[in-house]
Amino acid sequence: MTRSVPILPSEITPPAWYEGRRRFLAHAGALLAITAAGAVRDAGAVPARTYAALGPDESVTRFEEVTNYNNFYEYSTDKKAVAALAENLRPRPWRVEIRGEVEQSVSWDPDDLERRFGLEERIYRLRCVEGWSAVVPWTGVPLAKVLGAVKFTSRARFVRFVAPHDPSRFYGQRGRSLPWPYTEGLTMEEAMHPLAMLVTGMYGKPLPNQNGAPVRLVVPWKYGYKSLKSVVSIVLENERPESFWMRMSPEEYGFYGNVNPEVPHPRWSQAREVRLGEVRRRPTLPYNGYAAEVAHLYRGLDPLKHP
Repeated sequence: MTRSVPILPSEITPPAWYEGRRRFLAHAGALLAITAAGAVRDAGAVPARTYAALGPDESVTRFEEVTNYNNFYEYSTDKKAVAALAENLRPRPWRVEIRGEVEQSVSWDPDDLERRFGLEERIYRLRCVEGWSAVVPWTGVPLAKVLGAVKFTSRARFVRFVAPHDPSRFYGQRGRSLPWPYTEGLTMEEAMHPLAMLVTGMYGKPLPNQNGAPVRLVVPWKYGYKSLKSVVSIVLENERPESFWMRMSPEEYGFYGNVNPEVPHPRWSQAREVRLGEVRRRPTLPYNGYAAEVAHLYRGLDPLKHP
């Protein structure tokens, strides 16, 4: 059984990490001072609240595990090589453009997002479609707040997220076999759900390059490929967008990408998973453990016909 109520970081975060973070915040005068790209930037107030929905046998995955085993196809298909290759990402300066079915397009940098909308801390499960998982403390902004601020039109039914396309930096984009740039999509109902986040930090620090710096999408009830890294554009659209993996392999990947242990991938079962840093496999939870919050979004949809 999971619980899905706001709790204190000290309840579920490893004590050493939490105590270190508490001392840091105290010394920072209750502000989250973040150093990135050689410059100190004001990240606004301390996260307003912490959300978690973890079971008694779950704990936060070690920072070293989460930052040294990464899917980032723009750089490489080798998960253990990505951290070194991504050193050239240059997360500053950076702009996130929001356009499409909105009254007026806007362009904000990650600092703008943090100052305008306030930071929140969320401790979420992350489940990769490949069968591995993690528990990550993210810091960011609810996506609904950002989209609500741009005043989208009645024609906005879907949201498309776009990552950078720059073969001079992203070595994996130099070949012609993949349909760059990386794109993903959500329905407006999914995007406006309070669990969906634009994330700028993790473990009390700025996002590492390999984890999607400087701002990424996190949708915890979906497989990890839906949580696009290094967002540069958010486009509100009337027609359903075709995502990167739908173009790559439409027989294996659909639009929704919800975690479902009862629906296998065409090449492997999704019934169990292994956490980074662990050996034993554990059962995968429907919607990654967030069914109580999100299952109503999919009433009437057959997951076999609408994967």
